[in-house]
Amino acid sequence: MAAPVPLRSDFDAQALRALAQGSRDPAQTRRLLALSVIAAGGSRSEAAEIGGVGLQTVRDWVVAFNTDGPDGLIDGKAPGARPCLNAEQRDLLKALIEQGPTPAAHGVVRWRLCDLAQILAEDHGVSVSEQTLSRVLRAMGYRKLSARPRHHAQDPDAAAAFKKIPPTVWRRSRRLSAASL
Repeated sequence: MAAPVPLRSDFDAQALRALAQGSRDPAQTRRLLALSVIAAGGSRSEAAEIGGVGLQTVRDWVVAFNTDGPDGLIDGKAPGARPCLNAEQRDLLKALIEQGPTPAAHGVVRWRLCDLAQILAEDHGVSVSEQTLSRVLRAMGYRKLSARPRHHAQDPDAAAAFKKIPPTVWRRSRRLSAASL
């Protein structure tokens, strides 16, 4: 069996308990208290029992504490997956959207996600799903908007003739509405 990783010596058990008492992070407090047992001469098994974890996790805490001190015991935010489009490709996508499609070249009169994904795949070798592309465009500030359909032979004057005008009973008198203000 390998020897345990030694705990750094610049913090004693009392200093670790004082740090735990002043900590606002519950996970860091638990880890500091577990490490204080080790600093006081206790076993790693006792530290694991106090921390509610296994021996491997206590070892990881010791390594993190030795490397970064008490701040190494605070849970950090996971970096997440790398973006599927880099900054250059996003700028290219933005220019493509702002320019709009050319019906003769692109075969469409307005961009759809499938069209943009196909152009990115064919011209730039980037394979992006429509769902991911939608998320990227939304993060760039674009929204899915489309104009309300309008018939090409619609007559605005004829539409005005069909508008409903409410009966006079429903209308309030200007005198009454001015008096109520």
